[in-house]
Amino acid sequence: MKRAHLPIYGVGPFCGASMLLFFIVGVLLHYFGYLESGRIKALSIPMFILGVILIILAAWIWIQAVVVTKIERAILDNHLVTTGIYAWVRNPIYTAIAMELTGMALLLANLWLVLLAPLFWIDITVLMKNTEEKWLVKHYGEAYLDYCKRVNRCIPWIPR
Repeated sequence: MKRAHLPIYGVGPFCGASMLLFFIVGVLLHYFGYLESGRIKALSIPMFILGVILIILAAWIWIQAVVVTKIERAILDNHLVTTGIYAWVRNPIYTAIAMELTGMALLLANLWLVLLAPLFWIDITVLMKNTEEKWLVKHYGEAYLDYCKRVNRCIPWIPR
């Protein structure tokens, strides 16, 4: 008998929407002049360059996670993916969203917007620990727990 598969989108739409909401509010405050004290004009060029690098890296991570890995097919087939980008980070799609928004914040060279980045990572951590990770442990058991010991939740790192 074939087991039911996990949700294809999980809490992804909620996670992405909550990060985007924080970011949009921050950008609106920035453009209406409420975050003027956070502007860092002296570092605007390096922050812009770092922002572009993060945006490109985020796009690459997302493509690896979704397109190359064919994650939707893996979920439908009840296959726990632990190779490719998933050997570097357990939640590459969420990581890509957080990196993309962090990169966009850096483009604006405003410290207050850049300080949103830790909120993105906290958002991912809290949501994953309380939802998808519990589902995955229940669904895959020891295989998923072993995977968790080797791979970071949301910050890409060289595979162990």
